[in-house]
Amino acid sequence: MRFGIRDKMGLRRALFISWLVVIQLMHVEAVPISMDKTKVTEPEPKEQTQANVDTGLHYDRYLREVIDFLEKDQHFREKLHNTDMEDIKQGKLAKELDFVSHHVRTKLDELKRQEVNRLRTLIKAKQDLEGGNDMAVDHQALLKQFEYLNHMNPHTFEVDDLDRLIKSATNDLENYDKERHEEFKRYEMMKEHDRREHLKTLDDDERKREEEHYEDMRKKHADHPKVNHPGSQNQLKEVWEEADGLDPEDFDPKTFFNLHDTNGDGFFDEQELEALFTKELEKIYDPTNEEDDMVEMEEERLRMREHVMNEVDSNKDRLVSLEEFLIATKKKEFLEPDSWETLEQNQAYTDEEMREFEEHLALQEQDLNEKAVDLQKQREELERQQEQLNAQKMELQQAVEHMERLKTQKVEPPSEVHVEGNAVPELHGLDNQLPPGHQDPGQEHEPVAQAHPDIPQAHHEAPIHNQDFAQYGVPQTHQDLPPGHPEVLQGQHDLP
Repeated sequence: MRFGIRDKMGLRRALFISWLVVIQLMHVEAVPISMDKTKVTEPEPKEQTQANVDTGLHYDRYLREVIDFLEKDQHFREKLHNTDMEDIKQGKLAKELDFVSHHVRTKLDELKRQEVNRLRTLIKAKQDLEGGNDMAVDHQALLKQFEYLNHMNPHTFEVDDLDRLIKSATNDLENYDKERHEEFKRYEMMKEHDRREHLKTLDDDERKREEEHYEDMRKKHADHPKVNHPGSQNQLKEVWEEADGLDPEDFDPKTFFNLHDTNGDGFFDEQELEALFTKELEKIYDPTNEEDDMVEMEEERLRMREHVMNEVDSNKDRLVSLEEFLIATKKKEFLEPDSWETLEQNQAYTDEEMREFEEHLALQEQDLNEKAVDLQKQREELERQQEQLNAQKMELQQAVEHMERLKTQKVEPPSEVHVEGNAVPELHGLDNQLPPGHQDPGQEHEPVAQAHPDIPQAHHEAPIHNQDFAQYGVPQTHQDLPPGHPEVLQGQHDLP
């Protein structure tokens, strides 16, 4: 659940070292003391270390590029060396921008234009992701959220831009510790919440065993050697002896500082300070032990660093100079410190905070459950629609197959006759309606057919209309039948 805390160990260093120690301000020589100097290895200065440190700010690249170009101006470099951090925070250094070379100002203008374009691209990309492709984007309004530059003037880098950049970076970096503490608190509360939820799934005997195991792990974790007060004489002497391999009786603060100022810039930054606490942390935490949480170890390391900074960093620039370090070694707190309370002795959250956290989780869970129900309903509806589509597809496929079979079998519709424009079945039963003795002119009595040469020989080969029947002497109604015909008599019986 932690973000990359160790990746941000140089969080403040990139800003403050860049502004305060653009070049190495001094090279501290070790004070000659009576010791075996073969055991002391002077660290080689690491050049350009700060240039590769990521502050973790979203505008880190822009910040570092601005600093890099300002460092190239001799006038600005000299002013930087002679300005303390408080004046830098108040914007006094920013006013020196008016005196830098034209070449540097031109490069700064270009950097600002590139940064504004980058922000606009990010805004447009976010708008696209949120489905607002057709909406007009008010870049000026959205750029207001980026306080580290003056968005009203996107073309040139001015004094106001440098002032905004310094103040924004300072504020953002100072809020880092607060955010980190809140994150760790959430981590601890979530861990306790998960433990409680797990206990609810167990029966009485299992729950009892789990509680006993939990208490055993807590006691085992608390059973460790005494932890020295961070930054005290005892703590530093232990590093001197175990890490540096030197005699504790020969301990010298100035030599110690020079040994552990690993980049040789004359300051202890956060990384260098935290490295001094490794031996103390190893007394409490072991990654192979079930009871030891490595996330808590990192929090303990940062607590130690913050404590030393508060006691030693007199000008609050987040760096410890050699002078500040030497002054601190003469204080009573350095020689006779109080005992150090570790994390297990200081719970990260209160009972009230835990209660509010669990209520918040319950609301989140309820919201997720409601969304899950809605999604399930949507899924069922989609499945139902899919079934309907599948049924329609099958019906369509069957219809297509039926048409293909008909086409293959070449089935033709039955022949029809047309009577006065209406299609009716062919009159094959007409012979049965003729009077007795009347013969079909088209079949057996050829003489009759010959007597009427205009009558077709095969009447089924062409449509026959009513007027054609009259022409050939075929009766059309009862009136056309001879007197005494059975159908005439039948019709008379049907009359009222």
